[in-house]
Amino acid sequence: MSVGLQSGHGPALAQDQYDVVDDGDQGTFSVVISKSQTIKLSGPYAEALIGDSKIADILPLTDRSIYVLGKAIGSTSLAVLDGNKQIIEVFQIEVTHDLESLRLKLRENVPAGNITVSSANGGIILGGNVPDAVALSKAVAIAEQYAPKAVTNIASVGSAQQVMLEVRFVEASRTASRELGIGSRVRSDRVNVNTGGQAAVVAGEIIDTAALLSGTAPFGTLIARLLDNGTTADLIVKALEERGLARRLAEPNLITLSGDTASFLAGGEFPFPVDGGTDGISIEFKQFGVALAFTPTVLSNGLINLKIIPEVSELDDATSVTVGNIRIPGLVVRRASTTVELRDGQSFAIAGLLQHTHIKNQSQLPWLGQVPVLGTLFRSAEYSKNESDLVIIVTPRLVQPKVPGGNLATPLDNTVPTADAEFFLLGRAERDKRRHKHHLRVSEMKGRYGHIIDIEKEGADYGPTK
Repeated sequence: MSVGLQSGHGPALAQDQYDVVDDGDQGTFSVVISKSQTIKLSGPYAEALIGDSKIADILPLTDRSIYVLGKAIGSTSLAVLDGNKQIIEVFQIEVTHDLESLRLKLRENVPAGNITVSSANGGIILGGNVPDAVALSKAVAIAEQYAPKAVTNIASVGSAQQVMLEVRFVEASRTASRELGIGSRVRSDRVNVNTGGQAAVVAGEIIDTAALLSGTAPFGTLIARLLDNGTTADLIVKALEERGLARRLAEPNLITLSGDTASFLAGGEFPFPVDGGTDGISIEFKQFGVALAFTPTVLSNGLINLKIIPEVSELDDATSVTVGNIRIPGLVVRRASTTVELRDGQSFAIAGLLQHTHIKNQSQLPWLGQVPVLGTLFRSAEYSKNESDLVIIVTPRLVQPKVPGGNLATPLDNTVPTADAEFFLLGRAERDKRRHKHHLRVSEMKGRYGHIIDIEKEGADYGPTK
């Protein structure tokens, strides 16, 4: 674009008389997009030429000033000519985002950071340093408002950004069941009746006896002969009561960077058939066991934003299905997903993941089993109750790597293998090298020896038994 002055102009001046009076260094000029600036010259000019009018537009104000309007992000050149069409000066015009306004917004919203802002190739570069990842994320979000998808972040984060998560999975499973199976046999010259489903020997004869619905071997069996006068009536009662308590504990520790996701699985995988179309059936593997995935974000002042997804699953034969000749087991899954904010070393618990099953089954002879009182002799019953309670305790910690040259402890640092005499006579596979500096003498071995695991104490304790 060429713009010339309508008024006359004086004699041409030497080229070194022309420079930018108020704005930037000689030869360069910055304009904010959609805003304008004025170039002031020290002498008159006759004509101004802009390289790319799509990036910037110009308008002469006087014979010593030029009005420049930024239209699009980019750079172009501006040539200033005298009356003889000789170039007096060439300016590099760069149309940028509003960097000064961005700096002001960053100082207002991220006061603790020392963020630098610069422009490069139509984009914005953020440098300097910030105290934490949240401040950095906020700074990038603000810069995106000025230059969408054109922000380059090279700022550094000053605080520790590695998070270790200590997790405890505690599961208590309680079961209780009662079963009562009643069977009978009545024999005479005209009647021969048996009820029950398990075989037993009574008075040298094999007869059907009461069956438990679960098929479990009964704890006790009562066989009574009621009549013996031409007619024989045998009553068989089987009863079983069981109670159980199981505890399961897993304590995984995971370390990851702030903003990244870490996962853990203690369990296994089982094959799962998938329709492969023309390729037939393919096999995939499904995971089960104790699993954990978490994503930490380090905030200011040691605060940690934590998104955690724990899961406990196990195979369940009761929900299995059979496809063709392939049996596919089902899964019992307990899963939670939550987001919390904790400080370094604080803990929280996820509780109430309670599973309760209450089952009553009954097997009886038609009609006879419904007779009041006497119907008890013609039916078997089973009652079972299962309860499982899961508690998850989570503790995040900010961690730093070990200094170079430092040794990390392992569970075997304080133990050494035992000598043959101690191994064969005391049953000890290892000993504490801090407490036992000498080898075991045969004279110290008195009494009968073996080894035990003391489950009442924390960890395993091996020691002699007498």
